[in-house]
Amino acid sequence: MFLLAVYPGVIYGPGKVTAGNVVARMMVERFNGRLPGYIGYGNDMFSFSHVDDVVDGHISALDKGQSGQRYLLTGENASFKQVFDIAAAITNTKTPRFNIPLFVIEIYGWLSVLFCRITGNLPLIRPPVVSCLRHQWAYSCEKAKRELNYKPRSLTEGLEEVLPWLKNLGAIKY
Repeated sequence: MFLLAVYPGVIYGPGKVTAGNVVARMMVERFNGRLPGYIGYGNDMFSFSHVDDVVDGHISALDKGQSGQRYLLTGENASFKQVFDIAAAITNTKTPRFNIPLFVIEIYGWLSVLFCRITGNLPLIRPPVVSCLRHQWAYSCEKAKRELNYKPRSLTEGLEEVLPWLKNLGAIKY
């Protein structure tokens, strides 16, 4: 029996700009002025995994993984504040000047859901997502690195790929 546990972290990368691609959606909202500040207080940690690294990790697990073992195909642990700061450095733009408390984002989420029911458009954020943002989601992939030769890229490397991709799509300007 072969088991592979994949941490359901913040997987990002080029692909569709959908609700599932949280980093791309946040970059679109950030660079289009609809997300003017940092999310929360900036100290909540998440593990950011580039989609190509996760795919490579799955392939490595099929070849090198031990039966019955679990591997976390995570990436760099960072806060969304760090994500926004790295994006600002890459694009040579200003960083946000303030934090948006999670309770404000949750209220916006409830209003978005209500608006969604009226218009049929998908909400940018829903209250369950805000609930996830209140937890620490930092994990280590050392076992996967050691046993699977898993090589996740840094968040800077990943964003250096994602931001020009979004710009080429016309989704953001900088």
